[in-house]
Amino acid sequence: MTESFCAFRGTTKLTENMFRAHLASILRLENIGVLLGAGASVGAGGKTMAELWEHFKTQSANEEKWLRAEGYFGNKSNSEDTEVSCHSSGPPNVEALLDTLAISISEWKRVKDNKLAEGLKARAAIYRAVIAASKLNNAWWKTVSGPDLSESKLSDHRKMLQRFSSARQPGQSSPWIFTTNYDLAIEWAADSIDLNIINGFLGVHSRKFSPQSFDLGYRNVQARGEAQFGTYNVYLAKLHGSLTWKEANDGQFYELQASEGWRGIQEFLSNPNSDLPFTVMPSAAKYVQTVGFVLGELLRRFAEFLSRPQAALIVSGYGFGDEHINRLLHSAFLNPTFQLVVYIPKFIGKENLNDLPIAIKKLVELENPRVTIVGGAYFDAFADHLPDPAIYNEDLKALEDRLNSTNKEQ
Repeated sequence: MTESFCAFRGTTKLTENMFRAHLASILRLENIGVLLGAGASVGAGGKTMAELWEHFKTQSANEEKWLRAEGYFGNKSNSEDTEVSCHSSGPPNVEALLDTLAISISEWKRVKDNKLAEGLKARAAIYRAVIAASKLNNAWWKTVSGPDLSESKLSDHRKMLQRFSSARQPGQSSPWIFTTNYDLAIEWAADSIDLNIINGFLGVHSRKFSPQSFDLGYRNVQARGEAQFGTYNVYLAKLHGSLTWKEANDGQFYELQASEGWRGIQEFLSNPNSDLPFTVMPSAAKYVQTVGFVLGELLRRFAEFLSRPQAALIVSGYGFGDEHINRLLHSAFLNPTFQLVVYIPKFIGKENLNDLPIAIKKLVELENPRVTIVGGAYFDAFADHLPDPAIYNEDLKALEDRLNSTNKEQ
């Protein structure tokens, strides 16, 4: 059992076993997906957004002071155009900060303002903090094979992928993984269990972004009967970009092998004058360039998934700091069959919502039975809550009894 577990489905409080049964029933829907944020990668060596910001302040104190003096944290009365929302007890919104800073840099270049050099230094320092939070383990990058099956830090990701793919019934679509993370935790975990990832890139030696690849599926031609229509892949949409995506001179975006991408990452971390080696998160400044096509297409796929009949999305490790995604989640309830499950570790009940993001408060206040909020549980608990494949051979009526029986035996 999870310590301090707390879950509400609409207005109904659920025990952990009731929630497991509910989750098992949801995963039988036609379309299932998961949205992962920074918290989902902490066990694999990543950092939360708060930890990322503390790293930035420690390693780049001068740049942090300059940003603060210039009013990028909303503490300068005459800088309304560059304010970045910052909760008094937490870090600023890094995505909004980089977005605002990129717009400022573009303007400084145009007018040849002397702030340009400091702005470029500050942005590069933030990106170094992002890379430090996202690279997970240096050793995993240095070999073509990546981390192997014995790597325990990826065990929760492997468990999640295996249980998600096993939840699919013959003829159902493959599961979707949406993530705001740059790291390669999903790709490495999938590689270690020989699970195929469809991520929007096509090619062998030159993997170019080709969104039509999301419309492809794979089946086992050796299987017979219904088994040949089972799930042999998962779809992966990295909504903010990836450490291994790079824009080429031809304006196309390519996916690099991790060991090749690592060279660019090392160069950027060690050389203050080097260019950012990977595709950045969406921002107003970058949308005028071709990166808008890539990230815009991925957000379109996310919105399209949310509108599908019998769709369910499970959210874990996401702090609701991206307004694009938040708006899409709230509008998804126009789909009458959409189900949402949100893991928010700080959620302790409906009586105390003060420390939760505004977007979560709104979801709780909906009191919609299609919304389930889960507190006191992190990514490892989420992976464990996903039902074992053996459960799908049983009637759902008997599922909760079986879970209760198993719990008593333990």
